Amino acid sequence: MALMSNLGFGMMRLPVKGGNPIDFDYEELFQMVDTFLAAGYTYFDTSYVYHEGKSEEATRKAVVERHPRSSFTIATKFPTFNLKTEEEIEPIFSSQLERLGVDYIDYYLLHNLQTVYYDGIDGSGGVVKTCHLFEHAVRWKAEGKIRHLGISYHSSAALLDRILTEHPEVEFVQIALNYIDWESEFVQAKECYEVIRKHGKQVVIMEPVKGGGLAKVPESVAHALKEMNPDVSIVSWAVRFAGSLEGAICILSGMSTLEQVQENIQTVKTLSPLSEEEKMKLHEIVKLYKDAGPIGSDLSRYASLTLHGAPVTGILEAYNMCQLQPDPGFSDDNNYLKNVIAENVHLDCFGELPEEKVLLSDGTDVTEEVLKAERWLIQHSF
Repeated sequence: MALMSNLGFGMMRLPVKGGNPIDFDYEELFQMVDTFLAAGYTYFDTSYVYHEGKSEEATRKAVVERHPRSSFTIATKFPTFNLKTEEEIEPIFSSQLERLGVDYIDYYLLHNLQTVYYDGIDGSGGVVKTCHLFEHAVRWKAEGKIRHLGISYHSSAALLDRILTEHPEVEFVQIALNYIDWESEFVQAKECYEVIRKHGKQVVIMEPVKGGGLAKVPESVAHALKEMNPDVSIVSWAVRFAGSLEGAICILSGMSTLEQVQENIQTVKTLSPLSEEEKMKLHEIVKLYKDAGPIGSDLSRYASLTLHGAPVTGILEAYNMCQLQPDPGFSDDNNYLKNVIAENVHLDCFGELPEEKVLLSDGTDVTEEVLKAERWLIQHSF
């Protein structure tokens, strides 16, 4: 099997001046874009909300205004999480076309589809349904304003299966996928990937390096990876894992410097697919990674326990994983708990949750330990 080597340029962590997220260093950004295109890659991924709402404008200035329209593809996203009324939808979409300076968008996504936006907390229907968001998107495609319709997704594989069944017009799904999240109880990367492929849809892979968490890994993990092959970089293992999957449009990478663009291009162009033996060893390395966190990998004593409808093992695994990331409060793991609670027991995690006890099989009360993790995840949910 050939390695999927299509690299996507994520426009979420662009070079800025003085730490100001909307003061772009256009001199460097122009070089980054030109280098990316010259290497044969075309996919630029932005959003209505990235860089405090200025990423689409930066994409226009760096890409659209400087290169022929046929030489690049633009992906952007509708801010589903900001939607309150149906009347907001058309003005938002029109503003995106204007910000980007294009007549059509190649890949258009409904951003961050999840339980609370699709079904609502009570299960009767969230803003996606009540505001008829899919109907608007289908019309935009019919009018030629978008070429391909997709969603970015952060919820259970079961809900994803239902969404793709109810909306066959969806052509691709963007999911967080890496070797750490592959068998995560909350992220469910493997299950979500399999659902997408079952429906015959394509995949866009985000977080292949887990927001940098698989570039700078715990010492035990780095040692194990170097034992496998001392001549390749730590990050290459994560990229090879993502790139070895079939049906992917591209692997997205957020890039902030010209050096990162050059490194990513070199890494992708020279990679080979993982062997079965390497896949098995990576599976073993996941345990080492989790063991480096404050809770560790062995959660067997919490099996079958729940708190507010969520499996305790999932809560603790997500909390543990967040603490291992470069930015613990902005990890893909911390954004799933609210959906699990809504999906399983129709409770709002930001409201008053009922008091519950978490007791081990021997009667040991571990409520506070689990509540600590739950509260942290809720506090850092977005």
